[in-house]
Amino acid sequence: MDKEMRYAVLIDADNVASRYTKHILDEMSNYGIVTYKRVYGDWTRPNLASWKNMALDNAITPVQQYSYTTGKNATDSAMIIDAMDILYSNNVDGFCIVSSDSDFTRLAIRLRESGKHVIGMGEKKTPKPFSTACNAFKYLEILAEEEIQVAAETDKVELQTLESAIIRIISENANLQEEINIGELGSRLLGRYPDFDVRNYGYTKFSQFLKDFDSLSFRQSGSSIFVSQKSAKNDLQRIESVLRTIVLSNGTKGYNLGELKKQLCAKIPEFNAGAFGYSKFSRFVENLPGFRIKNNTVLIGE
Repeated sequence: MDKEMRYAVLIDADNVASRYTKHILDEMSNYGIVTYKRVYGDWTRPNLASWKNMALDNAITPVQQYSYTTGKNATDSAMIIDAMDILYSNNVDGFCIVSSDSDFTRLAIRLRESGKHVIGMGEKKTPKPFSTACNAFKYLEILAEEEIQVAAETDKVELQTLESAIIRIISENANLQEEINIGELGSRLLGRYPDFDVRNYGYTKFSQFLKDFDSLSFRQSGSSIFVSQKSAKNDLQRIESVLRTIVLSNGTKGYNLGELKKQLCAKIPEFNAGAFGYSKFSRFVENLPGFRIKNNTVLIGE
C-alpha cells in the first residue's frame, strides 16, 4: 500500500478570508494527510477576528506576526521562514501555500527545487507568476462554488426521495376522500426517516415544507389540515388518454412497452408510476381499463 503524502498547510490571513477554511482543508484531504496547519497574521488587529474562531474550530495554529514597519508585510516573511524550517526538517512531502500574494512565487519555486509538491490556493485576483510557480493552483471561489453545487444537487435528490415517500404514504394510508391528516403524515414520514427535520431544508413548520411540493394539495377542516395528491383522478384520465392515443397510432400491432414509457414521459414529463402506487410502469399500464401487455407489447382491447 502506497504511503500517503504529508503536507504542511500555511495560510496568509492577511490575504485570505476565513470563510474559505473548510474548502481549503477539504481539498487538501484529496491529496494526503495535513501534518502542519498554521495561519499567519497580526492577531492584535480587529480585521482578523473572524480567523480566531475558525482557527480554533479547525485545530489550526495561529502564528502571531507584528507589523513592525508600515507598508511592509511581515506575515510573508514569517511564512517563508517557517516554510524553510519545515522543509529542512524533512517531515513533509509537500506544501500548500494559501495566499493571493505574488510574494510567495520565489518560495514556491524554491520548494519545488527541493523536490516538494507545491499546491497553491488563492482568490482569482492572484497574480499569474505565483499560480504558475506551483505544481497545482486552486482558486478558492471555484472550490466554494463546487461545494454549493454539490450541496444543491444533494438537496434536490433528497427532496425527490422525500416527495416519493410522502406520496406513497398518502396512497397507502388515505381515507375515503383520498386524504391524510398532516399530523399522521408527519409521524409516518419520521418513522421512515428518523433523521428528518424540516429545519435542515430551511423551514420552521412541516406544513410550510409540504406546500413547496407541486404534487400535493391541502384542505383545512377546523384546526385540522388534510393532505392529498393533487388532482390524482384528473391526472390519471389525462395519462390514460395520452397512452391510448399513442398505442392506437400504431394500429393493431400494439406498442413496445419501453418506447411507450418514453413517449409518455416526453408528453407528460412529471409522470411517475409511484405517484399512483405502482413500483413498475408495466403494472400501472396493466391496471388501466382495456390495456394489456403481451410479449412486452402494449395492446388495447381483447
